[in-house]
Parts: sequence; C-alpha cells; structure tokens
Amino acid sequence: MPETFYSFVLFAAVATITPGGATTLATASGSRFGYARSLPLIAGIASGLAVLVASAATGLGALVQSVPSLSLALKLIGSAYLLWLAVRIAGAGAPHTSSKDRAIPIGFAGGALLLLVNPKGWTMALGAAASFSALAASPLSLAAILGGTFAVAAAVSLSLWCLGGTVLAQVVRTPRQWRILNTSLGALLALSIAPIWLT
Repeated sequence: MPETFYSFVLFAAVATITPGGATTLATASGSRFGYARSLPLIAGIASGLAVLVASAATGLGALVQSVPSLSLALKLIGSAYLLWLAVRIAGAGAPHTSSKDRAIPIGFAGGALLLLVNPKGWTMALGAAASFSALAASPLSLAAILGGTFAVAAAVSLSLWCLGGTVLAQVVRTPRQWRILNTSLGALLALSIAPIWLT
C-alpha cells in the first residue's frame, strides 16, 4: 500500500506541474500581479481539481463522461472560457503601477471554473480514480485521499509556475516586451484548448 500511495503522489505531482492551461494562467498571473495577488487563483484551481478528482472517485466523473450531450457542453463551455481568458491575457499591457488603475486578477471562482469545465481534467481525474482505487476501501475515503493529494500537488506546482511568472516580470521592462510576453502566454493558453477536443 505505501508503494501505491507513493506512485500516486508522483502521478499527481507530474500531472499538475506539466504545462497546460492552469500552469499558463498561473504564470501569466504571477508576471502581472505577483504571487500574493495570485493566491486566490491558485487556491481556486487547486480546489477545483480536488473536487474534480474526488467526484471521479465517487463515480460522478464516469456519469458526466457517459452523457454525450453533457460532455459536449463541457467542451464548448470550457473552450469558450479558456479562449476568453487567452484574449484577456494577450490584450493586457504592462502592469500599471498606480493604485488608481490596477487590473483585477482572476479570483478563486475563475480558477475553480477553469477545472470544472475542462473535459481534459475530467479524463485525467477518471484515470487517477481508476488507477489508484486500491488506496481506499470506500469511495468516500478514496475521494478524500485523491482530492486532498491533488489539491496539495496543484497548490505547490502552480505556486512554482506563478513564482516563475514573477521572475519573468523582473526581466520584462518595456511595453513592447510586455506585449510579447502577454501575447505569448495568451497564445499558449489558446493552444491548450486543442487537447480538449482530442480526448
């Protein structure tokens, strides 16, 4: 059993730290708003992922995936939301230093929504629940273990990406450099939509 748990922790760490929509969003938020102002976004994404994985462990994820119209609706809503975020990031200029004209970072609800409407996330959650079902005898215990572990892994991974964004912000100085950075991050976020339609 300990070996299975360690394998699961490694799986959660790799699944949350690899580049994707959430990591791109965390990097963009860190570069624009800093780590402290990005914490609600990080908490929202980590919580959304925990709920997603816990739901998969209790069987809700399989139900969502088995209803084609619901799966298509999630793809459409998730794609539209990610595209909206990508346009918002790409169109952002350099951060304003005056407190009068400060942009508002994406908050907890926006971060949670990113995961809950992402079919790729549902597929990953179902894979985790199926692969590591031996970790607990009851679905509720399994949901607690999987959800809690993914929440911690996501919080750590996204914090690293966000801090990477703050480092980028120390290097990027001119409005032109900010346009290039924001356009690049927006494009990466838009590209993360493609795997949604390939799963």
